[in-house]
Amino acid sequence: MERGQLHSFCLSLLGATHDYQEDWQADRYHVGGKMFAMMGGDSERKPIITLKCEPTQAEELREVYESIVPGYYMNKTHWNSIYLDSSLPTDLIENLILHSYNLVFEKLTKKAQKQIISERRNEA
Repeated sequence: MERGQLHSFCLSLLGATHDYQEDWQADRYHVGGKMFAMMGGDSERKPIITLKCEPTQAEELREVYESIVPGYYMNKTHWNSIYLDSSLPTDLIENLILHSYNLVFEKLTKKAQKQIISERRNEA
């Protein structure tokens, strides 16, 4: 999956915002001020996207897919990195992005969740 497609998909999620972290040379995606995805490179500058993941599922994914590894520069229990040059199906990557987004969204306060939802209604 290409960076542009990932960028568009991440920003299509309710309340998602983007910034660029110059020090890390990474694009970061947030909901409610909390990061759910980061696109950058590993120590060899190979392009990766790093996503939050439920710990048991994170381990299972690493066992099944060679291109999914413990989160680069992140808590290895709760984050996975996916190499963008892999042959993983687009729908799998999109589902993992959505899983990450949902984990972060669900941890937001009810007030923050309602505000994000109401902003979407106001746009429609």
